[in-house]
Amino acid sequence: MQKVLDALGSLGGKPIETLTPEEARKQPTPADAVKKVLQQEGKKTDPEPVGNVKDMAIPGPAGEIPIHIYTPKGKGPFPVMVYYHGGGWVIADTKTYEGSVRALTNGANAIIVSVDYHRAPEHKFPVPADDAYAAYIWVLQHAQEFNGDPSRIAVGGESAGGNLATVVSLMARDRKATLPVYQLLVYPITNNDFETPSYRANAEAKPLNRAMMSWFFKHYVAKDEDGNNPYVSPLKATSLRGLPPATVITDEIDPLMSEGKAYADRLKQDGVKVSYKNYTGVAHEFFGMGAVVPKAKEAEEMAFSDLKKAFATGH
Repeated sequence: MQKVLDALGSLGGKPIETLTPEEARKQPTPADAVKKVLQQEGKKTDPEPVGNVKDMAIPGPAGEIPIHIYTPKGKGPFPVMVYYHGGGWVIADTKTYEGSVRALTNGANAIIVSVDYHRAPEHKFPVPADDAYAAYIWVLQHAQEFNGDPSRIAVGGESAGGNLATVVSLMARDRKATLPVYQLLVYPITNNDFETPSYRANAEAKPLNRAMMSWFFKHYVAKDEDGNNPYVSPLKATSLRGLPPATVITDEIDPLMSEGKAYADRLKQDGVKVSYKNYTGVAHEFFGMGAVVPKAKEAEEMAFSDLKKAFATGH
């Protein structure tokens, strides 16, 4: 992990919170740092091969939404997971998170539909959440067209993407739509409280710190009180009853650790089956780094195993 963080530091990025969104989107990413470490170790940097990748666009409430359909090798029909990338709703895209997406395609033997939702601040809340929901509903209706099994559709994501995944589950429950069979929530944003124990402990952490999170929220919500909307801060939902079973993964060097754990606890309290683990000694964004970080490999294996079980049993 330290090697990756050192490599990230050497790429000369500026503090995100001092930049405009346009500038922030051009900064080096943890994915770039992983590539650098692989090069330093004389290893290949090619993306992990999958059976097939199809790029297309689907209609969405704010205009077309680009989606990328990753299919494993084999016959199918395959279970499907709709996956939302991180980046605080403002930066990054599906390509930045492709390491996770390709690993999940093969490891869970499932089709992963990776969604390029409209980003803030050009499209503030609720646009990214509405896009995420629209993509989920589209996949429910069209899964058979790309060899997916419409009865086995999960949602997942990292950071802001983990937020969108659980918000889609809340929306589906509230709107009486078909629920996802499972949620994979990797260090999800679940609250707008910057005073939790992990925010205090990791106020200056890399690659995510308190100042960056505050910058993300400022760009995502149109007005401060939107931060209290459960579709922004799911931990503020009156009840989490009736949500799909979930895997929640957090990590130690991360301002989001406390709220991820609090969300897992709250789901359990409200009768939802949860598989939870906090990984020590690793930082935010570690999940897709299986090629260089052993704990990332462990977290990926946990996600594969939980998803396979859920897809086999339907919950």
